[in-house]
Amino acid sequence: MGLERDWGTKAWTGFIYGFLVFFSLLALIPFISIIAGSFTSATELAKRGFVLIPTEFSLEAYHYIFSAPTIPRSMLVSILVTVFGTLINLLLTSLMAYPLSRRDLPGRRQIMFLVVFAMLFNGGMIPTFIVVKSLGLIDTYWSLVLPIAIIAFNLIILRSFFQQLPEGLEEAAKIDGCNDLVILFRIVLPLSMPALATLALFYGVMHWNSFFNAILYINDADKWPVQVWLRQIVLMSTGGFTDTSAEGVVPPSQTIKMAVIVVSTLPIMLIYPFLQKHFAKGALIGSVKG
Repeated sequence: MGLERDWGTKAWTGFIYGFLVFFSLLALIPFISIIAGSFTSATELAKRGFVLIPTEFSLEAYHYIFSAPTIPRSMLVSILVTVFGTLINLLLTSLMAYPLSRRDLPGRRQIMFLVVFAMLFNGGMIPTFIVVKSLGLIDTYWSLVLPIAIIAFNLIILRSFFQQLPEGLEEAAKIDGCNDLVILFRIVLPLSMPALATLALFYGVMHWNSFFNAILYINDADKWPVQVWLRQIVLMSTGGFTDTSAEGVVPPSQTIKMAVIVVSTLPIMLIYPFLQKHFAKGALIGSVKG
């Protein structure tokens, strides 16, 4: 009986591992195909359509991307918006979440009701556009940051994390003469690095992948982030993506799409491993309390 049970356990474990490996490969194959296609010559990709291992290695697509200033400039725009936007998000979210985590705050429940209400309902695209325009933010990078400065869901996560911290730390700091801002920046935030890393990942990915706000609020193509250019390229079925500084260069339509996808995805993929160890811990701890 013991041998049969051990054999059955090993067989079931092998099946589970095989099942996971199979679906992992299914998830990885599209990424591998895009990366391989970006390094494939235009003629081979046109003939085969689907490439996992290129037989005609080519850097033509990457040469075109970096020979024209459009993609590098839009990459720089995306990096700046993501970095400074995430910092603003974390600062404003922390400044709002900390007082809402204090039980002695007057009107705390009413404010939280408004936060949850804003998470479920919003003014809509046209009222938001009117507000952005009336504030003079059209064609500025602030239009990509300020309308999404605080996300209600992330605010609730950080507030719940703050509620987990021992109240004795704050009481001891107040006895030493610290005010609320000093307690927040010198005690609370250093102890909340897992939650802040989680929110930094949420906000960073949101800013990096955002293109709709740029389409609405940015009229100058020189200020477009890389995701808007990626959308423009994907929508073009032929080699219509040209740049005045790259005259005479005919970009391969499919390889240029794949190369831009790789370039626009790579920064987030490189940053994620550094935040991954904090991600699960911060998300779980921050969601324990409501």
